[in-house]
Amino acid sequence: MALASMICVQLGLAASVGLFDDVGPEGAACLRLTWAGLLFLVILRPRRSSFSSRGLKAAVALGVATAGVTMCFMAAIDRLPLGTASALEFLGPLGVAVARGHGTTKLWPALAAVGIVLLTEPWHGTADPIGVAFALAAAVCWAAYIVLTQRVGDEVKGLNGLAISMPVAGLISIAVAGPSLHGELTGQILLAGLGLAILLPVIPFALEMLALRRLTTTAFGTLMSLEPAIALVVGLFVLSQAPGLVPAVGLLFVVAAGVGAERTGARDYVTRSAKSATRPIVSA
Repeated sequence: MALASMICVQLGLAASVGLFDDVGPEGAACLRLTWAGLLFLVILRPRRSSFSSRGLKAAVALGVATAGVTMCFMAAIDRLPLGTASALEFLGPLGVAVARGHGTTKLWPALAAVGIVLLTEPWHGTADPIGVAFALAAAVCWAAYIVLTQRVGDEVKGLNGLAISMPVAGLISIAVAGPSLHGELTGQILLAGLGLAILLPVIPFALEMLALRRLTTTAFGTLMSLEPAIALVVGLFVLSQAPGLVPAVGLLFVVAAGVGAERTGARDYVTRSAKSATRPIVSA
């Protein structure tokens, strides 16, 4: 599920680049988040009785983190190659993996970190500093997104948490980028935004919530090291952004880290489910 999510994310990001000329990176993010929020509301139809007070607050916080990671990362890939931006953004889940890991599980984040350095080649010093700043801001938001997604997944039944978090993210994106879209929207652009919303974030965010019910945040954060590698491949074939030899070696490191994390990072699902079942549900 996590791997399928990452593939959808990178394909969606590559496809979003085509919208930049029409509505800019912030506008493209706004269209995706707004459509996604509407889709989750219509499909899931959340009810207040489905949420505990803690679960509702976590879902709202997740919406804020979702808006942050989406809008900051879209601004980053407007200034940086997709693979470089994804590698910098991965510092967020890597930080979660290191903070939450223990014992031998920290081997995989360390291996992934080496791969990220090789992928980004920071010694060249040619990256756009504003793009780097946006990518690092996205990394912070992504770290919060991982922790909050697992919390919402544990607190709220099914995918109902996304029916709160995605509309919140959509509203934030409208407040930030909505004015810039005035006069730019056409029927074709709206349809393109709807299609991209399904590819990213509707499908991947749903898959990630399901995955985080089964994996620890350490394993999931390390497994996300595959995303910069996937971004490198997508950038090569979709955007013609060819990597050099050193980034290719870095790709092998992050793939190895991702495989190792997936094999050693299962959660105690039965225990977690039992704890979740004991939490009271607040009636409407």
